[in-house]
Amino acid sequence: MPNYRRPFQPGGVFFFTVVTNDRRPLFAAETARQCLREAIRAVQVDRPFEMMAIVLLPQHLHCLWKLPDEDFDFSRRWGCIKSRFTKLWLAAGGTRSRVSVSRAKRHECGLWQRRFWDHRIRDEEDMFRHLNYIHYNPVKHGLARCPHAWPHSSFLRWAQEGYYRQDWLCDCAGTKEVAPDWLQEGDAFGE
Repeated sequence: MPNYRRPFQPGGVFFFTVVTNDRRPLFAAETARQCLREAIRAVQVDRPFEMMAIVLLPQHLHCLWKLPDEDFDFSRRWGCIKSRFTKLWLAAGGTRSRVSVSRAKRHECGLWQRRFWDHRIRDEEDMFRHLNYIHYNPVKHGLARCPHAWPHSSFLRWAQEGYYRQDWLCDCAGTKEVAPDWLQEGDAFGE
């Protein structure tokens, strides 16, 4: 079995990219978005973490978490979120995808890619680069003209708290600013 290197830093801040299996656009459906919200909230009760930022696109999500000071086990949290989501989704009438024999042996339902991308945030500059990446992602993928126009994002909360202008990188008036490439090669899973 491969030895994946994970940044075990209790109390750290981490960026994640989590993708659906075969890039199936599960989160285009409100039912799937609600199941994911419920799964995240339930896991936060059992294994606390702060969801600092998130963007949910049809086939993947990006987020920033802050873990408790004494804890570094984000892998177990993601496993619990994926598992709980799967149960809620299937109970709500959602469908499974076909899976390989090896995935079936692991009791996988074919809703998620097996792994996820993680990155430990090194400093404040690194955090804001990843926040910008998260909040601009719907525009990058052509799902919205402006960050504020995407409803499945923490952008508006961050704007209300004064970290962004409401019209940050906005195209509503036809005066779109050019978005820089916030993440260097190797910093984040290219989604």
